[in-house]
Amino acid sequence: MIREGIIFIISGPSGGGKTSLTTRVMTELGNLRFSVSYTTREPREGEVDGKDYRFVSESEFNDMVRENKFAEYANVYGNLYGTPLDQFETANKTGVDLILDIDVQGAKQIREKCSRGIFCFVTPSSFEELRARLMRRGTEGDPEIERRISVARKEMEEMGHYDYIIHNDDLDEAVCTLKDIIESKRQEQQRGP
Repeated sequence: MIREGIIFIISGPSGGGKTSLTTRVMTELGNLRFSVSYTTREPREGEVDGKDYRFVSESEFNDMVRENKFAEYANVYGNLYGTPLDQFETANKTGVDLILDIDVQGAKQIREKCSRGIFCFVTPSSFEELRARLMRRGTEGDPEIERRISVARKEMEEMGHYDYIIHNDDLDEAVCTLKDIIESKRQEQQRGP
């Protein structure tokens, strides 16, 4: 019998290191699949359609909303993002664990629909560090960076709704923490209720 896949929801402020963290964990742990979200934003340099995101037009995205194709969707910084529902079904059928890199709005929607999700909030050491990370990314100007810092302050208020807080002061330590969480949840599932 195939075990049910576990859903790991990773969220936190923009620039907090979610993508770097999930990418590393994906390379170091087996039986784990990244949930590729749909988005209406333009690809950043180096992003690959179908690997990082599925880039679609706003019209295509809205058609998918009407057809109930998303487990969650949200408007984030003026762009639409959505997690396809079929990825949850695939995780259930194959026993492969699923990792979602989504914002706080999306995590809230998933929490309301998915009682078995494991919710992890990734946070940088300080807002100064967050600002520095956003600046190094080089994809936003000063006004946009300040807007993201302001949103991050509000998002940090949601930490209490998460199962785990991962302080991403040091990426190697954060990777170890997330791997420990995943392996612990897998062992709990094997032991049963």
